[in-house]
Amino acid sequence: MEKSREEPEPMDEFEHELRQACERRPAPPSLKRKILERRSRQNTERLHRRVFFWQRLAASILLAGAVGGVFAWRNTVERRKGEEARDQVFTALRIVNHALVQMNAQLTARDRDGQ
Repeated sequence: MEKSREEPEPMDEFEHELRQACERRPAPPSLKRKILERRSRQNTERLHRRVFFWQRLAASILLAGAVGGVFAWRNTVERRKGEEARDQVFTALRIVNHALVQMNAQLTARDRDGQ
């Protein structure tokens, strides 16, 4: 079989594509601007992500501090209420003890008078 001259051989086609790929061509005039814009946009996005991360971290710390403060305040209030209740019980016991001492003294005096 004889190959026609119009059909290139596969190796010639590959070499042709390789030459085209390796050929030095000038960069498009807008390439530098596009590259600089993309780098600027990436830097801006990276800075935005960093700021957003630190804002979220600060908000989380603030929220944790607020929740901790609420629990500490609630614990303090409950402790104060407990101490007040304890003081009221002790006061009531002192009053009852005083009344019992007086009642005991009156009963003792009555027993002496009755004998």
